[in-house]
Amino acid sequence: MSNTGFPLPARYDHVGSFLRPKYLLDAREQKAKGEISAADLRKVEDRAIAEIVRFQEDVGLKAITDGEFRRTYFHIDFLEQLGGVSTDIPVTFIKPDGSEELAPPVMRVVDKVRHVKDIQRADYEYLAGQVSAGHTPKVCIPSPTMLHFRGGRAGISRTHYPELDPDFYDDVARAFGDELRSLAAAGCTYVQLDDTNLAYLCDERMREAARQRGDDPNELPHRYAGFINKVVAQKPAGMTLAMHLCRGNFKSTHAAAGNYEPVAEALLSEMDLDAYFLEYDDERSGDFRPLRFLPKGKVVVLGLVTTKFGQMESKDDLKRRIDEAARYAPLEQLALSPQCGFSSTVHGNNIAVEAQRSKLRLVIETAQEVWKA
Repeated sequence: MSNTGFPLPARYDHVGSFLRPKYLLDAREQKAKGEISAADLRKVEDRAIAEIVRFQEDVGLKAITDGEFRRTYFHIDFLEQLGGVSTDIPVTFIKPDGSEELAPPVMRVVDKVRHVKDIQRADYEYLAGQVSAGHTPKVCIPSPTMLHFRGGRAGISRTHYPELDPDFYDDVARAFGDELRSLAAAGCTYVQLDDTNLAYLCDERMREAARQRGDDPNELPHRYAGFINKVVAQKPAGMTLAMHLCRGNFKSTHAAAGNYEPVAEALLSEMDLDAYFLEYDDERSGDFRPLRFLPKGKVVVLGLVTTKFGQMESKDDLKRRIDEAARYAPLEQLALSPQCGFSSTVHGNNIAVEAQRSKLRLVIETAQEVWKA
Protein backbone atom coordinates (compact mmCIF):
# COMPACT_ATOMS: atom_id res chain seq x y z
CA MET A 1 0.00 0.00 0.00
CA SER A 2 1.21 3.51 -0.77
CA ASN A 3 2.47 5.57 2.13
CA THR A 4 0.94 8.73 0.64
CA GLY A 5 -2.63 7.89 1.59
CA PHE A 6 -3.41 6.68 -1.93
CA PRO A 7 -4.49 3.04 -1.52
CA LEU A 8 -2.77 1.60 -4.62
CA PRO A 9 0.95 1.18 -5.32
CA ALA A 10 0.83 3.74 -8.15
CA ARG A 11 -1.48 5.87 -10.31
CA TYR A 12 -1.05 3.21 -13.00
CA ASP A 13 -2.02 -0.41 -12.58
CA HIS A 14 -3.22 -3.44 -14.53
CA VAL A 15 -5.94 -6.02 -14.11
CA GLY A 16 -3.73 -9.07 -13.78
CA SER A 17 -3.60 -11.63 -16.57
CA PHE A 18 -1.08 -11.94 -19.42
CA LEU A 19 -0.83 -14.02 -22.57
CA ARG A 20 0.60 -17.45 -21.77
CA PRO A 21 3.87 -18.36 -23.49
CA LYS A 22 3.63 -21.28 -25.92
CA TYR A 23 5.81 -23.56 -23.80
CA LEU A 24 3.38 -23.13 -20.90
CA LEU A 25 0.37 -23.92 -23.11
CA ASP A 26 2.20 -26.98 -24.41
CA ALA A 27 2.91 -28.16 -20.88
CA ARG A 28 -0.73 -27.73 -19.88
CA GLU A 29 -1.73 -29.86 -22.85
CA GLN A 30 0.80 -32.52 -21.87
CA LYS A 31 -0.59 -32.53 -18.33
CA ALA A 32 -4.14 -32.93 -19.68
CA LYS A 33 -2.99 -35.96 -21.69
CA GLY A 34 -1.25 -37.48 -18.69
CA GLU A 35 2.18 -37.10 -20.24
CA ILE A 36 3.58 -35.04 -17.37
CA SER A 37 2.69 -34.78 -13.67
CA ALA A 38 1.16 -31.87 -11.77
CA ALA A 39 4.57 -31.27 -10.19
CA ASP A 40 6.17 -31.12 -13.65
CA LEU A 41 3.58 -28.59 -14.79
CA ARG A 42 4.13 -26.46 -11.72
CA LYS A 43 7.85 -26.23 -12.51
CA VAL A 44 7.00 -24.93 -15.97
CA GLU A 45 4.53 -22.46 -14.43
CA ASP A 46 7.22 -21.31 -12.00
CA ARG A 47 9.56 -20.53 -14.90
CA ALA A 48 6.86 -18.63 -16.80
CA ILE A 49 5.85 -16.65 -13.72
CA ALA A 50 9.45 -15.65 -12.99
CA GLU A 51 9.65 -14.36 -16.57
CA ILE A 52 6.36 -12.42 -16.43
CA VAL A 53 7.40 -10.83 -13.13
CA ARG A 54 10.60 -9.56 -14.79
CA PHE A 55 8.51 -8.32 -17.71
CA GLN A 56 6.20 -6.33 -15.44
CA GLU A 57 9.05 -4.80 -13.49
CA ASP A 58 10.99 -3.96 -16.65
CA VAL A 59 7.98 -2.24 -18.21
CA GLY A 60 7.62 -0.09 -15.07
CA LEU A 61 4.64 -1.50 -13.19
CA LYS A 62 4.54 -1.31 -9.39
CA ALA A 63 1.76 -3.87 -8.79
CA ILE A 64 2.96 -7.30 -9.90
CA THR A 65 0.85 -10.43 -10.52
CA ASP A 66 1.70 -13.98 -11.56
CA GLY A 67 -0.14 -13.34 -14.84
CA GLU A 68 -2.76 -15.88 -13.68
CA PHE A 69 -0.46 -18.43 -15.31
CA ARG A 70 -1.64 -21.26 -13.06
CA ARG A 71 -5.29 -20.87 -14.12
CA THR A 72 -7.47 -22.02 -16.98
CA TYR A 73 -10.40 -19.74 -16.06
CA PHE A 74 -10.03 -16.66 -13.87
CA HIS A 75 -12.92 -17.71 -11.60
CA ILE A 76 -13.54 -21.46 -11.71
CA ASP A 77 -10.04 -22.58 -10.76
CA PHE A 78 -10.45 -20.73 -7.47
CA LEU A 79 -14.12 -21.23 -6.65
CA GLU A 80 -14.14 -24.98 -7.19
CA GLN A 81 -11.55 -25.31 -4.42
CA LEU A 82 -14.06 -24.07 -1.87
CA GLY A 83 -15.91 -26.77 0.02
CA GLY A 84 -19.48 -27.19 -1.19
CA VAL A 85 -18.87 -25.96 -4.76
CA SER A 86 -19.13 -28.25 -7.80
CA THR A 87 -18.32 -27.48 -11.43
CA ASP A 88 -19.95 -29.02 -14.48
CA ILE A 89 -17.46 -29.78 -17.25
CA PRO A 90 -17.69 -27.29 -20.15
CA VAL A 91 -19.05 -28.62 -23.42
CA THR A 92 -18.41 -27.63 -26.99
CA PHE A 93 -21.50 -27.27 -29.15
CA ILE A 94 -22.01 -26.56 -32.84
CA LYS A 95 -23.84 -23.34 -33.72
CA PRO A 96 -26.26 -23.13 -36.69
CA ASP A 97 -23.55 -21.64 -38.89
CA GLY A 98 -21.36 -24.69 -38.26
CA SER A 99 -18.86 -22.94 -35.98
CA GLU A 100 -17.92 -24.31 -32.59
CA GLU A 101 -18.63 -22.54 -29.33
CA LEU A 102 -17.49 -23.48 -25.85
CA ALA A 103 -20.26 -23.28 -23.28
CA PRO A 104 -18.72 -21.99 -20.05
CA PRO A 105 -18.58 -24.37 -17.11
CA VAL A 106 -21.45 -24.01 -14.65
CA MET A 107 -20.77 -23.81 -10.93
CA ARG A 108 -23.27 -25.13 -8.43
CA VAL A 109 -23.40 -24.98 -4.64
CA VAL A 110 -24.11 -28.56 -3.55
CA ASP A 111 -23.21 -28.38 0.16
CA LYS A 112 -22.38 -25.85 2.85
CA VAL A 113 -19.74 -23.46 1.50
CA ARG A 114 -16.57 -23.45 3.55
CA HIS A 115 -12.85 -22.77 3.30
CA VAL A 116 -11.27 -26.21 3.40
CA LYS A 117 -7.69 -25.27 2.46
CA ASP A 118 -5.42 -22.38 1.58
CA ILE A 119 -6.16 -21.72 -2.09
CA GLN A 120 -3.75 -18.98 -3.18
CA ARG A 121 -1.17 -18.95 -0.40
CA ALA A 122 1.51 -21.14 -2.03
CA ASP A 123 1.03 -19.29 -5.32
CA TYR A 124 1.37 -15.95 -3.53
CA GLU A 125 4.49 -17.06 -1.68
CA TYR A 126 6.17 -18.06 -4.95
CA LEU A 127 5.15 -14.76 -6.57
CA ALA A 128 6.38 -12.72 -3.61
CA GLY A 129 9.71 -14.52 -3.79
CA GLN A 130 10.16 -13.33 -7.38
CA VAL A 131 9.14 -9.70 -6.85
CA SER A 132 11.85 -7.08 -6.28
CA ALA A 133 11.85 -4.54 -3.48
CA GLY A 134 9.75 -1.47 -4.24
CA HIS A 135 7.04 -3.51 -5.95
CA THR A 136 3.79 -4.95 -4.55
CA PRO A 137 2.64 -8.50 -5.31
CA LYS A 138 -1.09 -8.53 -6.16
CA VAL A 139 -3.39 -11.54 -5.92
CA CYS A 140 -6.50 -11.69 -8.13
CA ILE A 141 -9.43 -13.83 -7.02
CA PRO A 142 -13.03 -14.04 -8.25
CA SER A 143 -15.75 -12.11 -6.49
CA PRO A 144 -18.00 -14.06 -4.10
CA THR A 145 -21.03 -12.92 -6.12
CA MET A 146 -19.95 -15.41 -8.81
CA LEU A 147 -21.41 -18.19 -6.65
CA HIS A 148 -24.87 -16.67 -6.91
CA PHE A 149 -25.43 -14.74 -10.12
CA ARG A 150 -24.92 -17.34 -12.86
CA GLY A 151 -27.31 -19.92 -11.44
CA GLY A 152 -29.36 -17.81 -9.05
CA ARG A 153 -31.47 -19.58 -6.50
CA ALA A 154 -31.64 -22.71 -8.70
CA GLY A 155 -27.86 -23.11 -8.58
CA ILE A 156 -27.73 -23.28 -4.78
CA SER A 157 -28.80 -26.37 -2.83
CA ARG A 158 -32.13 -25.83 -1.10
CA THR A 159 -31.28 -28.72 1.20
CA HIS A 160 -28.26 -26.92 2.61
CA TYR A 161 -29.58 -23.39 2.14
CA PRO A 162 -33.36 -23.26 2.47
CA GLU A 163 -32.91 -19.48 2.80
CA LEU A 164 -30.03 -17.61 1.20
CA ASP A 165 -30.11 -14.71 3.62
CA PRO A 166 -28.23 -14.77 5.88
CA ASP A 167 -26.80 -18.31 5.92
CA PHE A 168 -25.48 -18.61 2.35
CA TYR A 169 -24.04 -15.11 2.25
CA ASP A 170 -22.50 -15.49 5.71
CA ASP A 171 -20.88 -18.84 4.84
CA VAL A 172 -19.40 -17.58 1.57
CA ALA A 173 -18.14 -14.39 3.22
CA ARG A 174 -16.53 -16.41 6.00
CA ALA A 175 -14.81 -18.66 3.44
CA PHE A 176 -13.46 -15.62 1.59
CA GLY A 177 -12.44 -14.05 4.88
CA ASP A 178 -10.49 -17.20 5.75
CA GLU A 179 -8.68 -16.96 2.41
CA LEU A 180 -7.84 -13.29 2.95
CA ARG A 181 -6.50 -14.11 6.40
CA SER A 182 -4.42 -16.92 4.91
CA LEU A 183 -2.94 -14.54 2.36
CA ALA A 184 -2.31 -11.83 4.95
CA ALA A 185 -0.45 -14.32 7.13
CA ALA A 186 1.87 -14.91 4.15
CA GLY A 187 2.46 -11.16 3.81
CA CYS A 188 -0.07 -10.25 1.09
CA THR A 189 -1.30 -6.64 1.23
CA TYR A 190 -3.13 -6.26 -2.10
CA VAL A 191 -6.06 -8.38 -3.35
CA GLN A 192 -8.33 -7.75 -6.34
CA LEU A 193 -11.81 -9.28 -6.65
CA ASP A 194 -12.83 -9.93 -10.26
CA ASP A 195 -16.58 -9.49 -10.72
CA THR A 196 -18.54 -9.91 -13.95
CA ASN A 197 -21.95 -9.85 -12.35
CA LEU A 198 -22.30 -6.18 -11.50
CA ALA A 199 -21.10 -5.31 -15.00
CA TYR A 200 -23.62 -7.75 -16.45
CA LEU A 201 -26.38 -5.99 -14.49
CA CYS A 202 -25.69 -2.92 -16.65
CA ASP A 203 -26.84 -4.88 -19.73
CA GLU A 204 -30.57 -5.15 -20.38
CA ARG A 205 -30.26 -8.67 -21.81
CA MET A 206 -28.51 -9.83 -18.64
CA ARG A 207 -31.01 -7.98 -16.49
CA GLU A 208 -33.83 -9.82 -18.21
CA ALA A 209 -32.04 -13.13 -17.69
CA ALA A 210 -31.85 -12.31 -13.98
CA ARG A 211 -35.59 -11.64 -13.95
CA GLN A 212 -36.18 -15.00 -15.59
CA ARG A 213 -34.21 -16.64 -12.76
CA GLY A 214 -36.44 -14.94 -10.24
CA ASP A 215 -34.12 -12.10 -9.24
CA ASP A 216 -34.83 -8.35 -9.34
CA PRO A 217 -31.98 -6.67 -11.27
CA ASN A 218 -32.67 -3.39 -9.45
CA GLU A 219 -32.37 -5.05 -6.04
CA LEU A 220 -29.40 -7.32 -6.80
CA PRO A 221 -26.67 -4.62 -6.82
CA HIS A 222 -27.69 -3.51 -3.33
CA ARG A 223 -27.86 -7.11 -2.11
CA TYR A 224 -24.42 -7.73 -3.57
CA ALA A 225 -23.10 -4.60 -1.85
CA GLY A 226 -24.16 -6.08 1.48
CA PHE A 227 -22.64 -9.42 0.45
CA ILE A 228 -19.28 -7.83 -0.46
CA ASN A 229 -19.30 -5.85 2.77
CA LYS A 230 -19.57 -9.09 4.75
CA VAL A 231 -16.21 -10.01 3.15
CA VAL A 232 -14.72 -6.55 3.65
CA ALA A 233 -15.63 -6.70 7.34
CA GLN A 234 -13.18 -9.60 7.64
CA LYS A 235 -10.38 -7.95 5.64
CA PRO A 236 -7.11 -8.09 7.58
CA ALA A 237 -5.61 -4.80 8.70
CA GLY A 238 -3.23 -3.27 6.17
CA MET A 239 -4.73 -5.05 3.15
CA THR A 240 -6.02 -3.12 0.13
CA LEU A 241 -9.12 -4.72 -1.41
CA ALA A 242 -10.09 -3.69 -4.93
CA MET A 243 -12.71 -4.90 -7.41
CA HIS A 244 -12.53 -5.17 -11.19
CA LEU A 245 -15.84 -5.10 -13.07
CA CYS A 246 -15.47 -7.27 -16.17
CA ARG A 247 -17.86 -7.21 -19.13
CA GLY A 248 -16.47 -10.45 -20.53
CA ASN A 249 -13.01 -11.00 -21.98
CA PHE A 250 -12.86 -14.28 -23.91
CA LYS A 251 -10.70 -14.35 -27.07
CA SER A 252 -11.19 -10.58 -27.55
CA THR A 253 -14.98 -10.82 -27.29
CA HIS A 254 -17.27 -9.29 -24.68
CA ALA A 255 -20.46 -10.51 -23.03
CA ALA A 256 -22.13 -7.36 -21.75
CA ALA A 257 -22.60 -3.67 -22.54
CA GLY A 258 -24.33 -0.75 -20.90
CA ASN A 259 -23.79 2.34 -18.78
CA TYR A 260 -22.77 1.75 -15.14
CA GLU A 261 -25.76 3.77 -13.92
CA PRO A 262 -27.88 0.77 -12.78
CA VAL A 263 -25.17 -0.38 -10.36
CA ALA A 264 -23.16 2.77 -9.67
CA GLU A 265 -24.65 3.81 -6.34
CA ALA A 266 -24.49 0.30 -4.85
CA LEU A 267 -21.00 -0.24 -6.25
CA LEU A 268 -19.31 3.03 -5.40
CA SER A 269 -21.26 4.38 -2.43
CA GLU A 270 -22.40 1.26 -0.61
CA MET A 271 -19.48 -1.17 -0.98
CA ASP A 272 -16.66 -0.61 1.50
CA LEU A 273 -13.89 -1.36 -1.00
CA ASP A 274 -10.70 0.66 -1.48
CA ALA A 275 -10.62 0.80 -5.28
CA TYR A 276 -12.57 -0.10 -8.41
CA PHE A 277 -11.20 -1.05 -11.82
CA LEU A 278 -13.87 0.03 -14.33
CA GLU A 279 -13.80 -0.82 -18.04
CA TYR A 280 -14.08 2.31 -20.15
CA ASP A 281 -12.28 1.33 -23.35
CA ASP A 282 -15.15 2.02 -25.75
CA GLU A 283 -18.77 3.13 -26.05
CA ARG A 284 -20.02 -0.12 -24.47
CA SER A 285 -19.41 1.39 -21.05
CA GLY A 286 -21.30 4.64 -21.51
CA ASP A 287 -20.26 7.97 -20.02
CA PHE A 288 -18.51 8.90 -16.80
CA ARG A 289 -21.56 10.34 -14.98
CA PRO A 290 -21.87 7.26 -12.69
CA LEU A 291 -18.57 8.30 -11.10
CA ARG A 292 -20.47 11.04 -9.25
CA PHE A 293 -21.31 8.39 -6.64
CA LEU A 294 -17.62 7.93 -5.70
CA PRO A 295 -17.15 9.04 -2.07
CA LYS A 296 -13.98 10.42 -0.56
CA GLY A 297 -11.32 7.88 0.34
CA LYS A 298 -11.93 5.56 -2.63
CA VAL A 299 -10.27 5.28 -6.03
CA VAL A 300 -11.56 4.45 -9.51
CA VAL A 301 -8.97 3.05 -11.91
CA LEU A 302 -10.10 4.03 -15.40
CA GLY A 303 -9.68 1.14 -17.85
CA LEU A 304 -9.23 3.31 -20.93
CA VAL A 305 -6.73 1.19 -22.87
CA THR A 306 -8.18 -1.91 -24.50
CA THR A 307 -6.56 -5.33 -24.17
CA LYS A 308 -8.80 -6.85 -26.82
CA PHE A 309 -7.10 -5.38 -29.88
CA GLY A 310 -3.57 -4.32 -30.74
CA GLN A 311 -4.39 -0.90 -32.17
CA MET A 312 -2.82 1.74 -29.93
CA GLU A 313 -4.77 4.53 -28.31
CA SER A 314 -3.37 8.07 -28.48
CA LYS A 315 -2.00 9.68 -25.35
CA ASP A 316 -3.92 12.87 -26.09
CA ASP A 317 -7.22 10.97 -26.32
CA LEU A 318 -6.50 9.25 -23.00
CA LYS A 319 -5.79 12.59 -21.32
CA ARG A 320 -8.98 14.05 -22.75
CA ARG A 321 -11.02 11.16 -21.37
CA ILE A 322 -9.36 11.44 -17.97
CA ASP A 323 -10.35 15.11 -17.98
CA GLU A 324 -13.94 14.09 -18.77
CA ALA A 325 -13.96 11.61 -15.89
CA ALA A 326 -12.58 14.29 -13.56
CA ARG A 327 -15.76 16.31 -14.12
CA TYR A 328 -17.58 13.73 -12.00
CA ALA A 329 -14.91 12.43 -9.59
CA PRO A 330 -11.85 14.27 -8.23
CA LEU A 331 -8.70 13.73 -10.28
CA GLU A 332 -6.82 12.75 -7.12
CA GLN A 333 -9.23 9.82 -6.72
CA LEU A 334 -8.58 8.48 -10.23
CA ALA A 335 -5.89 6.27 -11.77
CA LEU A 336 -5.30 4.54 -15.13
CA SER A 337 -5.08 0.94 -16.36
CA PRO A 338 -5.94 -1.30 -19.30
CA GLN A 339 -9.63 -2.20 -19.36
CA CYS A 340 -9.08 -5.88 -18.49
CA GLY A 341 -6.40 -8.54 -18.44
CA PHE A 342 -4.79 -9.74 -21.63
CA SER A 343 -5.83 -13.35 -21.01
CA SER A 344 -8.75 -13.83 -18.61
CA THR A 345 -8.81 -17.47 -19.66
CA VAL A 346 -5.93 -19.66 -20.83
CA HIS A 347 -7.03 -19.04 -24.43
CA GLY A 348 -5.89 -15.39 -24.46
CA ASN A 349 -7.04 -12.38 -26.45
CA ASN A 350 -6.25 -11.95 -30.15
CA ILE A 351 -3.40 -9.57 -29.51
CA ALA A 352 0.34 -9.84 -30.07
CA VAL A 353 2.64 -10.50 -27.12
CA GLU A 354 4.62 -7.34 -27.80
CA ALA A 355 1.39 -5.28 -27.74
CA GLN A 356 1.18 -6.00 -24.01
CA ARG A 357 4.37 -4.02 -23.47
CA SER A 358 3.28 -1.14 -25.70
CA LYS A 359 -0.13 -0.86 -24.05
CA LEU A 360 1.32 -0.94 -20.54
CA ARG A 361 3.99 1.64 -21.36
CA LEU A 362 1.24 3.90 -22.74
CA VAL A 363 -0.70 3.56 -19.49
CA ILE A 364 2.35 4.27 -17.34
CA GLU A 365 3.60 7.25 -19.35
CA THR A 366 0.14 8.82 -19.55
CA ALA A 367 -0.46 8.42 -15.83
CA GLN A 368 2.94 9.85 -14.97
CA GLU A 369 2.23 12.91 -17.10
CA VAL A 370 -1.30 13.44 -15.76
CA TRP A 371 -0.62 12.89 -12.07
CA LYS A 372 3.06 13.87 -12.08
CA ALA A 373 3.80 10.60 -10.29
